[in-house]
Amino acid sequence: MDIKTFLTVFTTVFLAELGDKTQLATMLFATEQQVSKWTVFLGAALALVIASALGVVAGTVLTQYISPKHLQVIAGIFHYRVFCFIGKDRRKLCFYIEVCIIGPFA
Repeated sequence: MDIKTFLTVFTTVFLAELGDKTQLATMLFATEQQVSKWTVFLGAALALVIASALGVVAGTVLTQYISPKHLQVIAGIFHYRVFCFIGKDRRKLCFYIEVCIIGPFA
């Protein structure tokens, strides 16, 4: 195992997930008094493991058809467009927060 790659991936994903809607959802589930905290932890951990596995598989398959440089550009454009779409209009940002973060728990 390449420890440098491992630490780079771990740090990047860890920092990206802090304060993300996944972490907020997990915190909300953990606030329920009658719910086992271990069940919440294991459910969230398993979901993140499977989502990460799907990301690795998708990246592996996509690089057979699209170069990694093009994938980086596409991902950058996608994130930029999402930011511009949400960032320009405060109502859209509030709508995004309400639908994607608060909605499932309302």
